[in-house]
Amino acid sequence: MTSPPRVLGAQLADGISKGNMWALLFLATAGTAVVSFLPSTQPHILTVILGVPDSDQGTIVGLLGSTAELAMILSLAWYGALADRFGRRLVVVGGLVLCAIGAALFPFAGNTAVLIALRVVFGLGVAAINAMLSTIAIDYVRERSRGKSYGLIGVFGGLGALVAVLVVAKLPQTMEKRGLEPVAAARLSFLLIAAAILIVAVLLWSSLSKVKVDDAAERVPLPRLVREGLVLARDPGVALSYAASFVARADLYVVVSFLTLWISDYATTVRGMSSAEALAKAGAVVGISQMVALLCAPIFGWLGDRMRRQDLLIVAQLIAAGAYLSTLLVSDPLGPGMMVVAVLIGIGEIAGITTAGPMLAQQVPAAVRGAAFGVHTLCGSVGIMIVSFLGGALHDAWRPAAPFVVSGTFGLLVAIFGLVVRHRIKARADEGPARDALTTV
Repeated sequence: MTSPPRVLGAQLADGISKGNMWALLFLATAGTAVVSFLPSTQPHILTVILGVPDSDQGTIVGLLGSTAELAMILSLAWYGALADRFGRRLVVVGGLVLCAIGAALFPFAGNTAVLIALRVVFGLGVAAINAMLSTIAIDYVRERSRGKSYGLIGVFGGLGALVAVLVVAKLPQTMEKRGLEPVAAARLSFLLIAAAILIVAVLLWSSLSKVKVDDAAERVPLPRLVREGLVLARDPGVALSYAASFVARADLYVVVSFLTLWISDYATTVRGMSSAEALAKAGAVVGISQMVALLCAPIFGWLGDRMRRQDLLIVAQLIAAGAYLSTLLVSDPLGPGMMVVAVLIGIGEIAGITTAGPMLAQQVPAAVRGAAFGVHTLCGSVGIMIVSFLGGALHDAWRPAAPFVVSGTFGLLVAIFGLVVRHRIKARADEGPARDALTTV
């Protein structure tokens, strides 16, 4: 009997070609770049296009994140149903088209209300990409390779985040250097990005699998999903994973949005840089954090097979909390101190992201995994809404490090909760001898 084909160590499911799997990894890279670029460029649009004062930008950035996340929450169940009925490809391409529309029109917004509406359109596209990325990562590989599949998604997604902050975010500066006025440079840059997104959509339409996945599992309506998922939270391990998801996704949003805002504001108001130059500087610092996250992702995956998952999750939350709270020590966001903090933030960010999901998978059987991961995703979305709203308001009222302090405080609370319940967490029996042995450590 011939062994199934593999891509980078992951065994492919029946009917899935190596080309399909490489298309999935391309989606992880391009999709993450698309998802990451717009939040990182929001300060530039607020400054150059709308002329919003620096003192008000934190609140608006928080509002943009909250409204987009609310739209994503409301669309989750619909995307799952559409994917089951019409296939994964259609939802992926539809999501990319929505992102392209939002990106193309974003720098043409005449006021913050229009900007928020376009951010919602972009957010709906992001929700489709994220939902299908997680789903296809399971569809395309055999059960024994699902861990490898998520690991590969993390690595290639990290590459996409680097492309977003080191290449895409610098386009306005590049256009200005070619002689364009700031407004024209911003608008042309976003139009080019939208065109690139559409090209990605065409490539994925032709390379993702055309086979529809059997609708074996019932698509759970959102209210029922929430009820079933909350019942699962009686298990302390599930509750800990939900809490970690609340913090982990918010951490990622804080890095991309508020770190860029902090550096951009400082570069323009204190150092006298243009908005495009400030955005490029911010991209370099955020790029450092994302590069570190990319390099550390396999390390936390490796540790997840050698430590009890609840212990690793607690350690991850403590690392992330320390990293985010260390921003209180930064007085010059363009100085060497911020580079050290960016490294710590990258480690903390990826630590939180890569430990919450495996913890949940360990605790719930396959029959209820859909409901569990649905609520897991909702917890992350609620985390972004709350942290972005509070962080944005405190950014303007207190100091630029405020959003990071909010994230760090929540991370500490999750770590404390983990320490309280860690000895009550028992992995499912079907996790295997190695995992059972680890639970006795």
